[in-house]
Amino acid sequence: MEVKGKVLKHGSAKGSPTTLQPCVFQVENPPTVIPGASLPEFSVLSFDIGVYNPRGVPRADLDPIIMISFSSNQGLQKVISYKNLPSASLLHPSPDSCLEPPEDFVEVVANEKELLEKFVGTVQSENPDFILGYNSDAFDLPYIMDRAAKLEVPLHLGIDGSTPRFTRMGFSNATMIRDRVHIDLYSYVRRYLHLERHTLERVYLELFGQEKYDLPGDEIHLYWDKGDQRLERLFHYYLDDAVAVTQIGEEMLPVSMELTRIVGQPLFDVSRMASGQQVEWYLIRKSFETGNLVPKRPSPEELTQREGKRVVGGYVKEPITGLHENIVYFDFRSLYPSIIISKNISPDTLTPDYKRGTCHVCPDYGHKFHKEPVGFIPAAMGKILKDRIRIKSRMKQSQDDKERQILNAQQEALKRLANTFYGLYNHSTFRWYSLQCSESITAWGRDFLKKTMKDAEINGFKPLYADTDGFFCTYTGFKMEIN
Repeated sequence: MEVKGKVLKHGSAKGSPTTLQPCVFQVENPPTVIPGASLPEFSVLSFDIGVYNPRGVPRADLDPIIMISFSSNQGLQKVISYKNLPSASLLHPSPDSCLEPPEDFVEVVANEKELLEKFVGTVQSENPDFILGYNSDAFDLPYIMDRAAKLEVPLHLGIDGSTPRFTRMGFSNATMIRDRVHIDLYSYVRRYLHLERHTLERVYLELFGQEKYDLPGDEIHLYWDKGDQRLERLFHYYLDDAVAVTQIGEEMLPVSMELTRIVGQPLFDVSRMASGQQVEWYLIRKSFETGNLVPKRPSPEELTQREGKRVVGGYVKEPITGLHENIVYFDFRSLYPSIIISKNISPDTLTPDYKRGTCHVCPDYGHKFHKEPVGFIPAAMGKILKDRIRIKSRMKQSQDDKERQILNAQQEALKRLANTFYGLYNHSTFRWYSLQCSESITAWGRDFLKKTMKDAEINGFKPLYADTDGFFCTYTGFKMEIN
């Protein structure tokens, strides 16, 4: 990572096994979006563990790790195990595998203890910036740590030789490895891919349109015990897992890296944050830049009061049953974000006073918002939408595939933030919580939708179904008389 600033002082690293000297920097504030900036070339190491599981769910106090697979964006593809096969049986890739692994991708060690030592050695020799896993926060790394403790294997995985440690993130634990960014892609894809299941196989199919090699999870121990071709399939299965994790990471990490730049929090945290938390940190950063005070977190009493309150949602027109033709769909682009900006909806613009021409007055409730000056949240959201429009325009003009990839990651990151804003006003833990703001957004949304449907009827369209920010019509071809 490049940092511009001045070195204020140097410290000393007492007891550190490395020669790295920590420094304190005064860092300049980067812009929200850096047009044309390149994604840094980070080294990525993915891993997956295979566990002997004759009782179904494996137990770290009883069931050993039988193999560990690795994949990197530097060309590494390897499985380490302490069970061997005749070399001839490894010359043919599995017909069901989506990979063409190297011929000697299996490295054999003496036992589980040596397997874990080899795991540590591989991390140290590859020296990755990122370590990727799939459910590695909840399973792989805790299991490795438990087995390493039982076999007395020190897990010196950090650059400074430190061991992993757990930290609490929301309702779950996250595993930190010093000076390397450990990312659990399972929690990440569950947040952004809406699927009925989030198995590695299902996610890989969704992202790449290709089936990943799979084996029945409850039969892993049988494949291990049988040996011969079944063991060979097991090697291919775990290698496929590690390579799939690398490919999923390369597909999804660029957006997280852009969110990190925009939100101003570490990638380790951002990859585990809900989108609402990302927006809140973005607003905290904008508060600092604009000299605004950040509202404090709500007290337990305030949370209790907020959680019992509900806001009327968007307008829904029940569909007219039957078969229809000449269907047309009318859609509001970014309806709620546009309402927030155009009506200046923000806690700091909400006012009980009213003078004609100086306020926006919301339908149904009568909440009033000053037209000027621009509120804190409308200004922050407007910056996001303007940046995204500018970036998408540049994408259309660009002829460079790499630049288009970078710009696409930037606009996707901004899109995620923009789409989250409107629902947060009524979120009980949101620092800028405002029931009046939330009610006003949906009230204006319902009003705009109903008025647009009425205009469509005047111009020869018959609405069939409506929901929140759009509606379906059939074109009748004549103007209707409206009394």
